[in-house]
Amino acid sequence: MSHSRTHTSPEAPTVFVIFGAFGDLSEQKLLPALFDLWQKKMLPKQFRIVGFSRRDARDADVQAFASSAIAHKHKGKTPRGVAAFCAHLHYVHGIFEDPYAYERVAEALVAIDEQFGVCSNKLFYLAVPPNTYGTIFENLAHSGLTIPCGGNKGWTRILVEKPFGRDLATAQKLDVTLGLLFKEEQIFRIDHYLAKENLQNILAFRFSNALFEPLWRKGYIEKVEVRLWETAGIGRRGGFYEDIGALRDVGQNHMLQMLALVAMDDPQTIDPSAIRAARARALVALRPIHAAAMADHVVRGQYQSYRREAHVDADSRTETYVRIKAYVDNERWSGVPFYLEAGKRMKENRVDITLFFKKAPSWIRALDAVAEVPANTLTFRIQPDEGIILTFLAKRPGFGMALESKSLSFSYGSARGRTKSLEAYERILFDCIQGDQTLFASTAEVAASWGYITPILTAWGNEQLHMYEDGSLGPAGITK
Repeated sequence: MSHSRTHTSPEAPTVFVIFGAFGDLSEQKLLPALFDLWQKKMLPKQFRIVGFSRRDARDADVQAFASSAIAHKHKGKTPRGVAAFCAHLHYVHGIFEDPYAYERVAEALVAIDEQFGVCSNKLFYLAVPPNTYGTIFENLAHSGLTIPCGGNKGWTRILVEKPFGRDLATAQKLDVTLGLLFKEEQIFRIDHYLAKENLQNILAFRFSNALFEPLWRKGYIEKVEVRLWETAGIGRRGGFYEDIGALRDVGQNHMLQMLALVAMDDPQTIDPSAIRAARARALVALRPIHAAAMADHVVRGQYQSYRREAHVDADSRTETYVRIKAYVDNERWSGVPFYLEAGKRMKENRVDITLFFKKAPSWIRALDAVAEVPANTLTFRIQPDEGIILTFLAKRPGFGMALESKSLSFSYGSARGRTKSLEAYERILFDCIQGDQTLFASTAEVAASWGYITPILTAWGNEQLHMYEDGSLGPAGITK
């Protein structure tokens, strides 16, 4: 969704503090994204990055790590300017449980502010396992690191990766602790899918085109399908994934946020608080799935080679696939099923949202006795090849009135002259600096998502775990 705001380079000096500086997220996403923003002149002229983790290392080590990460992102080539960028990196060694380590972080930040000659903005990024959030929040609270050093100058903000909590109770407990440190406008809970260009475009497409908005409701929509398919397995994340599973990993956040963008009502403005409130109302309207209805509404699966992955239990019942039949019980969507499906080791990489329209009661359709023609569909393809595809029916060439399906499509990659969009993590970091919370989940959204997912987590331990072949369409014999 476009913003009327002009996205100019931030001016105030800013320091990024990365908890988990040597982790996979820092290596694969954060450091390359910060470098790309720097190259595009979208970071303040005065900025620093302070890495914090348990590895016994020095500034030169984190700088070499960043240089390697950036080169890997650029297909093994080290771009020009990497050395100049890496000179902005500093490092503090310590474990998250040690209160004194946070004092060393504070000392590093004071030294940077003295160099700048001004109180800088502070952005704390938790690129760490979710089970460490509580410890870090508590130590931040005791350290005073989150207190702005210059009165009204020099904001502090925190970026937290998903999943935020393990269930509704733990999410609420984390929120209480977080609320003691920050106001809601300072908290940026990340769902990087919201930063993908075509997901943002759903709102612009819906509410800016009179052609579709009147049809975006139960009288015209038969069903909605949300897919998050990955050909990859869990990779090196066996220990992490065993504790999380697909439902917590992508169900509570990615899938429900995608549903919310389709199901939400018009926020009437591009103000971030209005958009987030509209998404939250859609999530609150989700019909609870009780234990007795689990078999009809939820499918859980596991790819066949999962138990042979490193750090995975030989008898693991952790799901790598989940499918949910959800209903949004409000005036717009009552009775329309939303099918939410996510899986690893699937046949293809595919992330999309498809709306299936009801078939028109046409006399022309009645004349076409040759074949059953499909209904109209509208697909938002998130990856690969972001784009929009609309299918419609037209007369097949020749005698008679036989119908066939045709399509109109738009691809972001082939659009000439358009401004190259920021990658998801570039957008996340830039919007956080700007204070724009549109693409971040609010407290209300997190609570509503966990409120829907937690009863499923509680009940489905007794449900069958369906095994499926690697590289397949998911569990065999399951009605889709």
